[in-house]
Amino acid sequence: MDAEISPEAVEDLLDAGEDVRIVDIRPADAFERGHIPDSENVPFHALADEIERFDGASRVVTVCPHGKSSVQAARLVASYEGLSDDARVESMAGGLSAWDGELATEDDADEPTTQRGDDGPDAPF
Repeated sequence: MDAEISPEAVEDLLDAGEDVRIVDIRPADAFERGHIPDSENVPFHALADEIERFDGASRVVTVCPHGKSSVQAARLVASYEGLSDDARVESMAGGLSAWDGELATEDDADEPTTQRGDDGPDAPF
């Protein structure tokens, strides 16, 4: 693992269209209730089995509710030999509780909708 990255820096990477894989390690039902737009869900318990999904990735940011489990997930991803040689693997500091950007949700239709990350009781975790 390279380091932790701030939620603001993650948002800047996404806004700039950088080649970054945002990996949300929460269970699928929590992910569906709200996640960082364009992130992918690989629940922590499945990460070792799904690690090949990161073949050739040059930058990976792991995300969890509070930024603790994502550190462990980032270490696991960083140990994967299929990443590009100069890959960066980071954990988002503070997790989704520190995310101030919009969240995408999966509704009954196949189109994602967005909501603010500060919606109180309907928080995604």
